[in-house]
Amino acid sequence: MKVLVAVKRVIDYNVKIRVKADGSGVETTNVKMSMNPFDEIALEEAVRLREKSVATEVVAVSMGGAGCLETLRTALALGADRAIHIPVDQELQPLAVAKLLQALVKIEKPQLVFLGKQAIDDDCNQTGQMLAALLDWPQATCAFKLTVSSGTIEVISEIDGGLETVEMPLPALVTADLRLNQPRYASLPNIMKAKKKTIESMAVEQLAVDITLHLRTLKISEPPKRQAGVKVKDAADLVNRLRHEAKVL
Repeated sequence: MKVLVAVKRVIDYNVKIRVKADGSGVETTNVKMSMNPFDEIALEEAVRLREKSVATEVVAVSMGGAGCLETLRTALALGADRAIHIPVDQELQPLAVAKLLQALVKIEKPQLVFLGKQAIDDDCNQTGQMLAALLDWPQATCAFKLTVSSGTIEVISEIDGGLETVEMPLPALVTADLRLNQPRYASLPNIMKAKKKTIESMAVEQLAVDITLHLRTLKISEPPKRQAGVKVKDAADLVNRLRHEAKVL
């Protein structure tokens, strides 16, 4: 069973985000970038399936600028068998990413597609659902635990009311949640091996996908600073402040 894993290059989660002075976006110059943490969890799960002899091949794919090659090298060091880069210089929105992945799925023909449930840069949480709809595949989102058996996959997800268990026939799509697993660290030998591996490149024109933007970001701004708290003397003082200052009573 071949598994395709989409990995996105994002600003590292340890970096404090800074908004550009003109409000056109967030600052990425000289900022540490890394693999989207949810995608890293998805990749780890795919590698574990191969180590259990459930999957036969793990293919990582990333789309974007040349920096994505570094992300794919990381994916190879973490256990992916192959890596595919789709070079794109412009902004990619979730629908365009889903269409590119759809075209790639038709070529690679995986039985299982893994994605992180969302990217930590835009928090859209859309690509997986869009891709499943375009492929007309069953999907399970926010996977907490999964089991693959002959021709089916059982996925447990955390929901507001507890845990939800679904079973789907393969091929299927799964998006990974935070507690699905603990990703491994890449060993030095694997990092060195990954540097020598070939990363395949596939142009957008080969995939014949329209990646025209359908949304335009008007402005990015930082959230207002939170005001300092106020210590009240007693319950009566609290009620008085809520009634006359906050005007919520």
